[in-house]
Amino acid sequence: MFRLLVIAWMIIIRVPQRDQKPTEKDYLLGRFDPSADARFVKPDDQYTTGAARSQYLRKETYAAFVSMAEAAKKDGVQLVIVSATRNFETQKIIWERKWNDESAIRNPADRARKILQYSSMPGTSRHHWGTDLDLNSLNNEYFASGEGRKVYQWLTTHAAQFGFCQPYTSKSTGRTGYEEEKWHWSYTPLSRPFLCEYEALIQIPDITGFAGSETAAELDVITNYVAGVACR
Repeated sequence: MFRLLVIAWMIIIRVPQRDQKPTEKDYLLGRFDPSADARFVKPDDQYTTGAARSQYLRKETYAAFVSMAEAAKKDGVQLVIVSATRNFETQKIIWERKWNDESAIRNPADRARKILQYSSMPGTSRHHWGTDLDLNSLNNEYFASGEGRKVYQWLTTHAAQFGFCQPYTSKSTGRTGYEEEKWHWSYTPLSRPFLCEYEALIQIPDITGFAGSETAAELDVITNYVAGVACR
């Protein structure tokens, strides 16, 4: 009987509890597990593909996306999530892979600057918050013609009605930071206050724990990248 109780206890502690809430700073930095946070939900497979099949979104974000996707479907447009919430550890894997791939760039700041064209440092990504998602393709050229152009035109016309905006628009307006990403959309009822909280609570020394993190100060990533968005 005692052995059965021990086994049952071991099973229980291995199951992620859906009520684990990180501190506010840890949340903003992505230092938590979305699968163990009751505020997050795993999107249905009909709305996802690739890596997004195992990722999560804030419940509010997902509900708004479903409403938007269903409206788009009525207009003959299919919206598919290709990337959703990525916590610190997931972003670290992406960042450090690119850091190693760009090893020919010897100057650390220049190497980081190259990666920062399209990828965030761990601890600075909006994808940490469960508010941002990538749709259909991770290539701007896809949205320039054919089906992709139809998708992008629909989003630029209708996404705001569902609370979404494109944070990384053309830099011709003077926006700093990342290059334009036509695939990246943000649920502003949550992401706008999170950005304000980030700017108030997070400092450069908090951005650490990955290869090249020492460049965060030189590049002033909070001012130039985290805050370099069209969704204020």
